[in-house]
Amino acid sequence: MASKFLLLALLAITSSIASASDPSSLQDFCVADAKNSGILVNGLVCKDPKLVEANDFFFSGLHLAGNTSNAVGSSVTPVNVAQIAGLNAFGISVARIDYAPWGINPPHTHPRASEILTVLEGRLKVGFVTSNPENRLITKVLEKGDVFVFPVGLVHFQQNVGYGNAIAIAALSSQNPGVITIANAVFGSKPDISADILAKAFQVEKNTVYNFQSKF
Repeated sequence: MASKFLLLALLAITSSIASASDPSSLQDFCVADAKNSGILVNGLVCKDPKLVEANDFFFSGLHLAGNTSNAVGSSVTPVNVAQIAGLNAFGISVARIDYAPWGINPPHTHPRASEILTVLEGRLKVGFVTSNPENRLITKVLEKGDVFVFPVGLVHFQQNVGYGNAIAIAALSSQNPGVITIANAVFGSKPDISADILAKAFQVEKNTVYNFQSKF
């Protein structure tokens, strides 16, 4: 009897892991049909396979540098299902990230994907924070050619710690990983989160909260 319970427990664990990423495709492809995008499904509806063409699986532009002339000094060029309709149901996407000298990709999470980052040029300090209650920071400085993994849902960041531009390519385990930039979500929500709540959460004066909110 104990062995049966163990088997059931293992099956439950396996099932939960299997469902932790985008569902697997049940056909050769399911190219997203923009014309029927108003239909609400968990993903995007399929285009008629007879109408599928090569451009449905194609994107050009990752060789172009992003504009890093902004407050954080970085730019992300995503290639997900919004750019390649053929990624629908494949559970993958990529992004190019450009960094100005000392620029950052601010602390953020991907609610639907783990990420594997490869440094193409430059030197990056990267890290992620484990969940409560430990909130342990795991961080490392990466050189050209190095690879680092950010687990799904955890807050992570990158910083260019060199004097020249840096470039990285990120691969993600979802066709639509989502991005929640922590500062934007907390201080730039619409409508604002109450200053009373944020002042208590961050243990600061309400005027400090108002100052932060004004920047977002």
